[in-house]
Amino acid sequence: MSAPQGVQAYRPATLAGLAGWLADAAEGERWRLVVEFLEEYRHELAVDRWRLLADEPPAIGDEHWDVLLAALAEHLAARDGRGAPPWAESRQLRQFWFPYDTRAARVDALVHAPAAFRRRGVFVAAHDLEVA
Repeated sequence: MSAPQGVQAYRPATLAGLAGWLADAAEGERWRLVVEFLEEYRHELAVDRWRLLADEPPAIGDEHWDVLLAALAEHLAARDGRGAPPWAESRQLRQFWFPYDTRAARVDALVHAPAAFRRRGVFVAAHDLEVA
């Protein structure tokens, strides 16, 4: 069944689409957009989720967020029993980054960052990703 004329059918966000939103967003808005992506991802059937991660997101102009997208792709794919998309392998930071940069958040992230994030130098606690 197609959508009525002038109404666009629902399509879940892809990681590549998220990159576009992040590129256009103010720094303070970016994490909210990631959370929105995670919420949509959670509602998709596990068999359909891979296509949301498969296409390489374009660079958004901030290496931190580019690497976070790779970590997110690997993390979500692993939760669904899959390997990371090939594009994600090469993205890594040279210096650690803490998206939540308070003393308590740093400690929490150092202890609880998922492996996909930790190995890339992005430190975010697993519970900050639990919306998905």
